[in-house]
Amino acid sequence: MGELKPPAAPQETGKKKRARMPWISSGIKRRWIVNNVSVVVAMILLLLVTVGVATTSYYYNSVRASLVSRTNTAKQINQYMSSSYDQFYSYADRLVQDFSDRDKIEMQIIDIYGRIMFSSTGLTAGFIPSTSDVADCIATQETSDFVGYDLLTEERVMAVTAPVFYQSGQMIGMVRYVTSLKLLEDQLRGVWLALAGCGVLLIGLIIVSNQFFIRSIVNPVLKINDLARKIAGGQYGARLDVEWSDEIGELCTTLNDMSAELARMEKLKNDFISSVSHELRTPLTAIGGWAETVAGDLQDPELAASGLAIIQKETRRLSQMVEELLDFSRLESGRLKLQTEVFDLRGELYDALFTYTELLRQEGMAPNYEEPEQPILINGDRNRLKQVFLNIIDNAAKYGHDGEKIDIGVRQENGRAVVRIRDYGMGIPKEELPFVKEKFFKGSARGRGAGIGLAVCTEIVEMHEGTLDIESEYGEGTCVLISLPLYSPEG
Repeated sequence: MGELKPPAAPQETGKKKRARMPWISSGIKRRWIVNNVSVVVAMILLLLVTVGVATTSYYYNSVRASLVSRTNTAKQINQYMSSSYDQFYSYADRLVQDFSDRDKIEMQIIDIYGRIMFSSTGLTAGFIPSTSDVADCIATQETSDFVGYDLLTEERVMAVTAPVFYQSGQMIGMVRYVTSLKLLEDQLRGVWLALAGCGVLLIGLIIVSNQFFIRSIVNPVLKINDLARKIAGGQYGARLDVEWSDEIGELCTTLNDMSAELARMEKLKNDFISSVSHELRTPLTAIGGWAETVAGDLQDPELAASGLAIIQKETRRLSQMVEELLDFSRLESGRLKLQTEVFDLRGELYDALFTYTELLRQEGMAPNYEEPEQPILINGDRNRLKQVFLNIIDNAAKYGHDGEKIDIGVRQENGRAVVRIRDYGMGIPKEELPFVKEKFFKGSARGRGAGIGLAVCTEIVEMHEGTLDIESEYGEGTCVLISLPLYSPEG
């Protein structure tokens, strides 16, 4: 028998994965704490430690300075003492007996061997201090201090020892002051606890305030994420209420604009598909219908001729539409290339007008063509520019036939060739004029076409470093201005 294997874990679906996406907030919180709050906390801790160390040093230095100031007693002994040891002994005993701060500080008189002769407490007389200040003072004959544990009392103390000299300059003994550090360290412990409490309070306030701040960032991000997920799911036009006036508010406004634009482009795409389907179906229906009619009745020459003429017309219409779609595809993918040469623009404009002469006649429109006497030379692709002229004249025939005439002309102006094609039809509504050159846009007009002709024309003109502008007044007609750079032999 084969080895039994546990069933494979079910793969997570896209919905489950997306459901986990709000956990990204914890990532933002974590990064914020690591990158910002931790720095602030570290600075606060450094500040508190600095304050604590400075306070501790100040307290210790204050106690040390107080003990050092008391060692002036040694100078008094030097001043009032004669050269006899008995006088030193008697004067030192009196000083110890008269010492008034015995409840806080212990005063000791020590001989030159380091043994305690007199003590204000009377408890340590006869002993040799275990701290290093006495030995240092004997060795250097200078004032020395000590901070640490005293083996005799088993507590932390601070001691300062100063030498006493004969009038001849020979050391006769030492004066030592010792104080316990228990009270001082209890006070310092309270200071450190207070600083720690302040640190905890400050850090807590910072974390709490940052939680509110992070929430003000994360919540909008989650809402933006929900909106982006809706748009990714095809809900174009979904919007987000803009509740903020900062950069997040600007981002929300931008996303709303993007969503609205996507909804508009989606509508244009659907209209384009519907329009192309209709445009393709109409000629195909005509071709199919007339093909069946001609095939079923070959005895009528006139009917056959009419049918074949319609089939040819609709076939050319289909070919033109397919070519337009191919050009649009090439433009979108960047595969449309220009075959440039120097030529007279007048000839291509006239050929385009001649091609549409019969169509204009059928539409009841009279062309008015103005051609300058001098050649207008440009460096470009003559076939593509002729395609632009044909498309614009075709639009004039479709949408401007009510005006019964069309003006076509070309002239030189400020080093450029300007082609002007104007019809006197109904024109374009003001609200639609900014969008007429966009792909798929057809507006309120119901003429033939897929809504990409002007977009292709605009791209071709711009590839020639030119401009295509449309001026229109609703009810008075439309004027198309094409501006192209003139050919210059100097380059």
